[in-house]
Amino acid sequence: MFNFLHKKASSYWTSLPIIAVVAASIFASLLGPELPGPTLAAITVLAVIYISVAIPVFNRVAASKETWRTWLYFSLQFILVTAIIYLSKGSASLAIIPLAAQAAWISVSFAVGVPAVLLVMVGAVHYLVYNSWGTAIQAFFSIGSALVFVFIFVRVLLQMEKSRREVERLASELTEANRKLREYSVQVEELATTKERNRLAREIHDSLGHYFTVINVQIEAARTIIQSDPPRGMDALAKAQSLTKEGLSEVRRSIAALRVSATENQSLAEAITKLVEDNRSAGIVTEFEVRGQPQTLQPAIEQTLYRAAQEGLTNIRKHAFASRVDLCLAYSPAQVKLSISDNGTGPAPQNEGKGFGLLGISERVNMLNGHLRTASAAGQGFTLEVEIPLSTALE
Repeated sequence: MFNFLHKKASSYWTSLPIIAVVAASIFASLLGPELPGPTLAAITVLAVIYISVAIPVFNRVAASKETWRTWLYFSLQFILVTAIIYLSKGSASLAIIPLAAQAAWISVSFAVGVPAVLLVMVGAVHYLVYNSWGTAIQAFFSIGSALVFVFIFVRVLLQMEKSRREVERLASELTEANRKLREYSVQVEELATTKERNRLAREIHDSLGHYFTVINVQIEAARTIIQSDPPRGMDALAKAQSLTKEGLSEVRRSIAALRVSATENQSLAEAITKLVEDNRSAGIVTEFEVRGQPQTLQPAIEQTLYRAAQEGLTNIRKHAFASRVDLCLAYSPAQVKLSISDNGTGPAPQNEGKGFGLLGISERVNMLNGHLRTASAAGQGFTLEVEIPLSTALE
């Protein structure tokens, strides 16, 4: 009902309720004082005009918010409703209720002024018709109580509508704030990643500069004394070689930390295909199948599945003594699943538990609300399955 009121101001008060109240007023006039047929016909015609003006015209008047239009509308309706009540000898007094409700809808000042004029008119009509102050006062208070109820109801309804709109506005602002917060969090994460890479780049520069400087000094020293003092020259070369190995280890460590995701510039299936090709190069028949409709996954999900495939194939080459491996990447609307099976010897008894590699994969999968399962038996190969729901939220 609130949406209906929101789309078209006051339409609730200018449709079925108005027709029902005016119809009830006319029906009451039939049950009241005996009225001649022409009078009843005149009342009916005036009621139709009253309703015809009330329903379409009031909507335009309320939308225009022009005072003179509002006063003109209520003046015309006041004349019509006065004629209806006078001809019905007061029995159709309920016909003023829709007009009072419309006044309450416009503003507080109209909500007080229009009903007050209507009540005076009702009392006056009853006095003129029955020539009795008691009858006039009784009609004044009985209709007045109904108008008070209408005033309170309409104003409460308007306040509820105002509150609903405010809640919608606040909800919209909250949604926008959450969207901006997510954008800012992504920017902060990218900035942190950039800073970390820059830090590691500086470390590489500083460490390599140190190693190359010392290595160069040792080689120069060896060249200088190799002829006159061979043992010392060989010792200098040995130190240079040792420093070279240390430098290479440092480089490998730093590069590993700086390496971007394997799926950053290619799809997950393409990245796994390269792992499959490496496995084939090792002499193992490796088949890879993609099922379902491939989807764009969150980077964390793609990275986890890639590392699972990498770890599984590495373990097979090292320990399984397998001649064939089958990989399957299956997409469904709810989840993505990676399975790796080989025909190797299965795990040795002392290695039946998860190694550090699979333990790391398991931790990654758990963080994504997924599941990792393994199945193996001596001489019957090894199977690794990873399932991750697509509803995983990492925002």
